[in-house]
Amino acid sequence: MFKKIILAASVVIVVGLVLFFAIDGSASKQDILKTVAVERGSIVDKALAVGQIEPRKENTIKSKIPGIVRKIYVDIGEHVNVGDPLFDIAPDPTPVEFTEATRQVEIYQVAYDNAKREFDRYQTLRDKQLVSFQEYEGKQAAYDEADLRLKLAREKLSLIESGHTEMTGLSVDNTIRSPISGTVLSRLVEEGDPVVPLTSYQAGTELMTLAEMDDLIFRGNVDEIDVGKLSTGITAEIEVGAIPNEKLIGRITRISPKAHRDQGSTMFQVEIVIEDMGDKFLRAGYSANADLVISKREDILIVPERLVTLKDSAATVEIQDTLGVVTTRDVTLGLSDGINIEIVEGVDEGELIVERPPREITAD
Repeated sequence: MFKKIILAASVVIVVGLVLFFAIDGSASKQDILKTVAVERGSIVDKALAVGQIEPRKENTIKSKIPGIVRKIYVDIGEHVNVGDPLFDIAPDPTPVEFTEATRQVEIYQVAYDNAKREFDRYQTLRDKQLVSFQEYEGKQAAYDEADLRLKLAREKLSLIESGHTEMTGLSVDNTIRSPISGTVLSRLVEEGDPVVPLTSYQAGTELMTLAEMDDLIFRGNVDEIDVGKLSTGITAEIEVGAIPNEKLIGRITRISPKAHRDQGSTMFQVEIVIEDMGDKFLRAGYSANADLVISKREDILIVPERLVTLKDSAATVEIQDTLGVVTTRDVTLGLSDGINIEIVEGVDEGELIVERPPREITAD
């Protein structure tokens, strides 16, 4: 009997201790609240553009004559000026083309010789006043036309044979020269490669690309959610992947009026002119991100956005006074960057906002 009494008393004591510590621990959790002070700071509302650094203008070099690449004057990365030689294109006529050009010269040579003899004969007759002036002019026109046809045939044959020819006051050759001053970005052919000419019905072989590397811009894509907030002239901070811990300053100069799809998202392209890149050397194709500053406010009251409760379009925070009393207060919100939010009215600097612990999920 005595043992039973001792056992019952021990059970009561253990249960009492468990309940005491459980209640006391729960009360401690409720009594100890974390707080965050209202402080002054700045908030920047930004949109993100993802893209790369590109030249504003990029020229693709093509040939207007067919043939084979005989000589290459410049290589990738070299600087060229307007008129500098880039390629020599050696003609590569088919046997039929060469034969036709040769025979054309012979045919027009015969026609020229006949026209010259006839013209010389009429010139003698005119000196003796045996032919009219109109007849003489007709023979002279035929002679001049035969002379031009012969010159044209010879020039064509010269181009087919050697790739260059001489005309009155003009030299025509097979050397392709640079149309701009810039840097060679890529070379797409090697010596000996065939070249298809650029014509009105075919695109032609791309030989080289040139660009002015001192005139670079950022081209990137912005999500449709943010594009409505943007306008030309907005400042951009550009971070280039190849240049860590450095930012370039630019501004938006163009926003595409038409969207395009990118991996299932609706995106709009933006162009940003780089206004200040300091002494940094940029290469075409560098991947980069641009923070587009939509709005910025400084020296304002801010709190973590997670501490603000929104309900029925009303915003409230919990304030703890010096005595530890917690009260709910309505506040007016301002600009947000997704982490901190501006408090326009309702709190003062230094006041403590309660940060409730996350709710514990219990199984029913």
